[in-house]
Amino acid sequence: MKAMIFAAGRGERMRPLTDTTPKPLLKVRGRPLIVWHILNLVKAGITEIVINHAHLGDQIEQTLGDGSQFGAKLLYSHEEQALETAGGIAKARHLLGDAPFVAVSGDIYMPYFDFEQVKDVLKDEDMWGNPYPADKRDICWLYLVPNPDFHPDGDFGLTLYSVSNEGSPKWTFGNIGVYRPEMFDRIAAGDYAKLGPLIREYADNKQVGGEVYSGEWHNVGTVTQLDLLNAPLASRAPVSKGVQ
Repeated sequence: MKAMIFAAGRGERMRPLTDTTPKPLLKVRGRPLIVWHILNLVKAGITEIVINHAHLGDQIEQTLGDGSQFGAKLLYSHEEQALETAGGIAKARHLLGDAPFVAVSGDIYMPYFDFEQVKDVLKDEDMWGNPYPADKRDICWLYLVPNPDFHPDGDFGLTLYSVSNEGSPKWTFGNIGVYRPEMFDRIAAGDYAKLGPLIREYADNKQVGGEVYSGEWHNVGTVTQLDLLNAPLASRAPVSKGVQ
């Protein structure tokens, strides 16, 4: 399995830090955000990793190199202007191959997420070995998280590992997912496209699976959040969790 880390965003709410440093290279507890992901992916045996970038992308390549320092093989997909998540995947498809891949946002902090669990979530057969028809098998698998204070209504319902646009309670998409490449067939390389509407379309067709991740997870969206995460343990206040 290959992985993709989204690292093309500008990080407007993190200014002035992101005026000179790409958001995924900002450090949490002594380590760049993106490096936490790389190390956890490698720990799970996922060593081929594609990173897209736009804003100050040269810094990302210079800092991470070819990935050998982490035991990984890093490939880069440069975007002149950020193409959003689905657009970023479409542009990088030639690097991702034909098998399902895991994708994660480079600006979230989840130090204990075990990527081993993502390897077999998309099933081609049922428990008796019968193949699913192509239009019935899950096209993607989402990891949802408890709703943050700033996103109390959540994004998706979840029933027996089936993600829906309706239902209650709703959970927040944690920006961690496993995707079949064909999900992006209609998006041309270089197109600007968001992932959310595409997921919702397939959710209406009952082709999105998922589960709730309740481990430590933070969307590092502001300088205040970054400072709180880096504060000494004795003085560290709770940090809002959730997705932008």
